[in-house]
Amino acid sequence: MVKPLAFKGDKKTKKRKLAPSGDDSQVEKSPRDSPPDAQEDDSWVTADTPGDINGPIVIVLRSTTPSCLACDAGGKVFVSELENMVEDSPTTAEPHDMRQVWIASRIAGTDNLGLKGHHGRYLSCDNVGTFSAGTEAMSPDETFTFLAAPDTLSTFNIQTQRKKFIAVDASGKDVRGDAESISFNTAVQIRMQARFKPKLKASKELKAKGKISRTELEEAVGRKLDENEVRKLKKARVEGDYHEALLLIKVKGKHDKYS
Repeated sequence: MVKPLAFKGDKKTKKRKLAPSGDDSQVEKSPRDSPPDAQEDDSWVTADTPGDINGPIVIVLRSTTPSCLACDAGGKVFVSELENMVEDSPTTAEPHDMRQVWIASRIAGTDNLGLKGHHGRYLSCDNVGTFSAGTEAMSPDETFTFLAAPDTLSTFNIQTQRKKFIAVDASGKDVRGDAESISFNTAVQIRMQARFKPKLKASKELKAKGKISRTELEEAVGRKLDENEVRKLKKARVEGDYHEALLLIKVKGKHDKYS
């Protein structure tokens, strides 16, 4: 389920867990003490491949003034100027308006995506290349294919099911879906939330697996551990053979006890 989006400048409220009353051995745990959960990462990153694209995205257009594809509550699709950037670089863009965000969802068994606006309706392109966002269900008009640009990294061309391309016009004020071929004006970049990017998500989950305290490991083994044993068990958690390593160390401890 997609969580509410957070924007730059928003104050984040963090829940704090208090120790049960009467238990002096536990103290209030600060959020700083816990590693950031990959599922909670609401920072924005650039999609590198079509397979990355999922969840909330911003479609950054190739225009003179950094801008993106947006829609209003009535389903009108328009070009919206971007404001949240580092040194005016579109590659660092983040949305400042919910209308700039689309929820990308992959259609099972295909490479196609549906794009749902902030108002719960899908982006659609008709047979003459006109965009709207007023449809509650997907049909071929509401499905798009993101093709990696052959000569530019982290850049895409969005193709409709009529084999036409999304393109911004020379003025950068209008966007249509009837370009016959790939060009400078059809190129887009996709900004997305980090928690939905497969490589980042996998990397953070891998790091989280290795985060276990010495006390927890010693409780699992049933005795005190030396530094080498702690390192072995932490490494095994990351590599996926933790239970085998745990058993070996338990058996070794029994042998040492009776030797």
